[in-house]
Amino acid sequence: MNTRILLVSLILCFFGLSGIGYGAEVQKIGVVDLQEIIDKSNAGKRSSVEIKSQGKKMEEILKKKGTEIEELRKALDQKALVMSDEARKAKEQDLRLKINDIKSLQGRYQDILRELNINLSREITKDVFEIVKRIGKQAGYTLIIDRRVGGVLYAPNAIDITDKVIEEYNAMDRKRGKKKGASTKSKKKK
Repeated sequence: MNTRILLVSLILCFFGLSGIGYGAEVQKIGVVDLQEIIDKSNAGKRSSVEIKSQGKKMEEILKKKGTEIEELRKALDQKALVMSDEARKAKEQDLRLKINDIKSLQGRYQDILRELNINLSREITKDVFEIVKRIGKQAGYTLIIDRRVGGVLYAPNAIDITDKVIEEYNAMDRKRGKKKGASTKSKKKK
């Protein structure tokens, strides 16, 4: 009988202790969509508007110069028969120079817009990374990755913190706007 009780006790202890988990702690992973933050945040929308307005200004200048070139080309075509060879060659040379100038200007404008886009995106991502770090520390995340850059093919919405980051970024942006507005007003009073 003692053996039987001992055997049953050992079996119960064995199965009873097997339920205790000695595994690692649960890891908390978050996913954020940086492009969505840039598209939906107030600062991202403002930077998009700024880039578009700069682009429109540059496009207007290029259109104006393009119109001038077309007028020169038409004038050259109309007067080519009555012009001397030297005068025609000089006008053609002038036209080629203007065409090269506009192509060069177009390239510079593209570089300026690209640089503006990079600078504005860099400012936004710097702020977003600070917010993501803060959220990660506060909420106990082990890992937070960018949905697009991190190669995430699927992630449930439960671990997506993009909307929370956008909310905090917009709040940070509003605070900055108030500070800038206050500093601008104080400068005007002086």
